[in-house]
Amino acid sequence: MTGDTDDAGDGLAEAFWAVTRRLRHHTREALAPWDVTPGQSRALGVLIRHGALRPGALAEHLRIAPRSATEVVDDLEARGLVRRRPDPADRRATLVAPTEEGTRAGKAIHAARRAAAEDLFGGLTPADRAQLARILRTLRD
Repeated sequence: MTGDTDDAGDGLAEAFWAVTRRLRHHTREALAPWDVTPGQSRALGVLIRHGALRPGALAEHLRIAPRSATEVVDDLEARGLVRRRPDPADRRATLVAPTEEGTRAGKAIHAARRAAAEDLFGGLTPADRAQLARILRTLRD
């Protein structure tokens, strides 16, 4: 009896990992022209949507450790896509904001990632997409 349940769970997990691998592959291909990682593109997107943030707040948005956010910001800054500046509310703190080039690149990256996701999920009906999104949010949270 438990064999059926275990097989179903294994099959579900394998299908999930296969889809994850395909999404990562599509995303890496989409990001190749900008030479950024998925994490860097997500960080840039957060900064474009929310404006200048302290690195700790960026880490919270990305659900990563503050040290990892610092590394992401370092890499984006080295590419000229973000810049650090003193926080006017607390000069001891730093804000990170996208540069003009970062905003342009971020918008193009967002469009490329959206197209990659459409390639992967385009075969689903709108109702299936909505249900999948609901299920994934439930698992995430």
